[in-house]
Amino acid sequence: MAAVADDIQTVRAQAKWVRMSARKARVVLDHIRGRTVPEARTILAFTPRAAATEIERVLRSAVANAEANHGLDGDDLVVASAYADEGPTLKRWKPRARGRVNRIRKRTCHVTLILAEAPEQATPRRRRAKAADTTARTEEKPKTAARKRSRSKKEAAA
Repeated sequence: MAAVADDIQTVRAQAKWVRMSARKARVVLDHIRGRTVPEARTILAFTPRAAATEIERVLRSAVANAEANHGLDGDDLVVASAYADEGPTLKRWKPRARGRVNRIRKRTCHVTLILAEAPEQATPRRRRAKAADTTARTEEKPKTAARKRSRSKKEAAA
């Protein structure tokens, strides 16, 4: 799915029913949000959390969608938004002592990544060098009060 808003094309990829809690996935997603795709890949490669491998799969899918379906260059894209919504929870039971039972919640989440084209960064404006003004300023250095005092003492002593 691609959307065009303000001449910036976005590409979306989603992994549903990922077998981990959304809270754990959000920790990793916070690291890559707003980064370029090469940066995000590097961060995910060196993140020791299990969610990083699942999110890397979604990132690869989004880049493949952008390249195959929309003709965009994957390295020029930015992770515009990344979020993990809660999916259905599988309820299981574990027997405990004295005939009791504990509930086990096997949580799932839906991971969504939206990639956008990187905005063109404007080149910084250079200031024009004012050659005539700079030479005039260097010749007329203002004297500090301390220098004036020390000269007046030397003149008085002489």
